[in-house]
Amino acid sequence: MTGMRSARIEAARSALMRGDLGATHRFATTLIAENAKDAEGHFLLGIVESSAGRIRQGIKHIADAVALDPQGEYRAQLAKLFTLVRQDGDAAAMLRDAEQAPPTDALSRDTMGCVYARLGDHAAALPHFVEAVRIEPENTEYRYNQAVTLNFLGRTDEADAALEDLLKLEPGNARAHHLLAGLRKQTTARNHVERLGRVRNATRDGQGRLLLGYALAKELEDVGRPAEALDTLCAANGEHRRALPYTFERDAVVFDAVEAAGALTAAQPGTAVEAPIFVIGMPRTGTTLVDRILSSHPLVESAGELQAMPLAVKKAAGTRTPVVLDPETVAMAAQADMDAIGQDFLQRASHHRRDASLRFTDKFPGNFLYAGFIAKALPAAKIVCLRRHPMDTVLSNFRNLFAVSSRYYDYSYDLLDIAAYYVRFDRLMAHWRETLPGRVLELRYEDLVADQEGQTRRLLAHCDLDWSDDCLSFHANAAPVSTPSAAQVRRPIYADSVARWKQHAEILEPVRLFFEEAGIALD
Repeated sequence: MTGMRSARIEAARSALMRGDLGATHRFATTLIAENAKDAEGHFLLGIVESSAGRIRQGIKHIADAVALDPQGEYRAQLAKLFTLVRQDGDAAAMLRDAEQAPPTDALSRDTMGCVYARLGDHAAALPHFVEAVRIEPENTEYRYNQAVTLNFLGRTDEADAALEDLLKLEPGNARAHHLLAGLRKQTTARNHVERLGRVRNATRDGQGRLLLGYALAKELEDVGRPAEALDTLCAANGEHRRALPYTFERDAVVFDAVEAAGALTAAQPGTAVEAPIFVIGMPRTGTTLVDRILSSHPLVESAGELQAMPLAVKKAAGTRTPVVLDPETVAMAAQADMDAIGQDFLQRASHHRRDASLRFTDKFPGNFLYAGFIAKALPAAKIVCLRRHPMDTVLSNFRNLFAVSSRYYDYSYDLLDIAAYYVRFDRLMAHWRETLPGRVLELRYEDLVADQEGQTRRLLAHCDLDWSDDCLSFHANAAPVSTPSAAQVRRPIYADSVARWKQHAEILEPVRLFFEEAGIALD
């Protein structure tokens, strides 16, 4: 019987490796039929269910497997599934259990690393990625995850070496080229411009060409060829934009709903006494810089870019719509229990905190859409909104590649789409000034660059924090940075990005005219 069971397990694992979920399912159910307490059968069935999109069923079966045989592989996969249904606390607990007897296979170690990264604990993730690469050195996915984490931790030279090793195995890996370009500012003596051009010309995959286009544009800018950089970027973004079924109206209806949520103004405030600090604004306007300044204060830690508020609002709304934020969700959540939203947010955020005695920041820029919910659900919360010159905001959004798979950033591939988005953002901020007087500090990026100490004092005063000289040395902060600004915020404040749009005034002329017609001040 033991020999037959082993043969079935081997056949099931082989089928799973081939992607044959049907065969894996048949072998797994046979194992369970022969022995209801067959841990491997439950595990394999859980993998099949979750791979087919039935995550909750997958969790049930793998949890049964863990209860029967608490081995590291089972725990690692269960932790991963918990993150997919936003049960971050359960995922963290499962990782702690898995550390008692870590799995010995590369996939499970990589999975543990990915879960730690999802929870924002990059220092804990790194050893697992290192071990996965040691076990399977030919696997470029594991090498990429290791390099990303090294970059987040500020270990730039090691990340550079890891990516070059990866590219020896897979010279056309677009993600690796893109990450490598962003590790540091390239120089005329040290850059990858020629290689990037050659690889991009040979690439036919759409997403690969987009990544390589951004990488090449970034390096051209670094080495003093800004006109070529923007031409490259326009070509890459134009190619991608033509493949997107996006119109600005999709975003406009969300702005309309947020502004129209009158019930939110009259809602009963929550009772939470905690005072998290929300750093909001359009992306690439200095939000990471301000988060770094705040988290350099001895009484503050950064929880990173959380989805905790969007998810708490979605849960309170009870809507079944496929996106996190839409007009129906806004309308329903505006009439929900604000206290429940606040408590739910704090519970979700707790899994990303390291020291519960400290105040914490949430620097998800898109929380500007949720400022009304934040103000009502968390009466003691502080909100800081970064503002940047409209033209530089458009250019910086156009120059940065956000999560390609996220529909939230579909506006960012066309200059006039970004301009339209900015106009509505600006109007929404005026709405918050009127409806939330005194709750939102609007901080201009240019003012922060010109007067670091003065604006930092203003920032800390708004957040009810005493002065700390550490906030002026934010670049010495050793905490991980998991945003595209990782390299920039490890440097002292610099003025290179102020008024950068003027270098490209001719290409940006339609944006200037659009803003002029919309009444957006540019002086």
